[in-house]
Amino acid sequence: MYDPDPIRVLLIGSRAFGCAVRDLIIRRSGYALSGIAAPEGDSLVASSVVPEAYTGPLTPQTVPAGTDLIVAAHNQRFIPPGMLGAARFGGISYHPSLLPLHRGRDAIHWTVRDHDRVAGGTVYWLDDLVDGGPIAAQESCLVRPDDTASSLWRRELFPMGLRLIDQVLGDLLAGRVVKRPQDHDLATWEPALRDVPPLKAVTSHEHE
Repeated sequence: MYDPDPIRVLLIGSRAFGCAVRDLIIRRSGYALSGIAAPEGDSLVASSVVPEAYTGPLTPQTVPAGTDLIVAAHNQRFIPPGMLGAARFGGISYHPSLLPLHRGRDAIHWTVRDHDRVAGGTVYWLDDLVDGGPIAAQESCLVRPDDTASSLWRRELFPMGLRLIDQVLGDLLAGRVVKRPQDHDLATWEPALRDVPPLKAVTSHEHE
């Protein structure tokens, strides 16, 4: 049924996950896209038909008038506070870790590299602290011994992200704004793996 007053969303993202979140927002009753922002040539822009599509730097002017919420989905660009202030509810993002653990852009790779047995995903409210805003929804999963970053993402964390974003959108429609502060004392931050030397080979004895 046509909703005369939907919650209008600016989607900032990229690649397959960004496209999946776009489709989720389009299908969801009570929501409408006000615009999309993605890197030049990205599939999210190339495959979208929306009122506004942006490929340039993220600034407050990127936010279309009347936008209620910013949703970041596979976005690796910093969203400045001025943009968040231009949206009625601010913004949310999905991070593929159990925040405050594994903050940073290579969270899944560090999850596998550190041999974590439990992983998860978090939708959190964007603020001026990278990956540090209040938690809106969170879910965990088990990591298989033979998992790679790609297999863990495809099997668990990609569909989990869609579920969690959908959950938060449902909360907002129902008038619930969940904001659970992160415990910053427990936070871990890892650099991009391109800046880290490869792990040395270890023997079975060294694992004991």
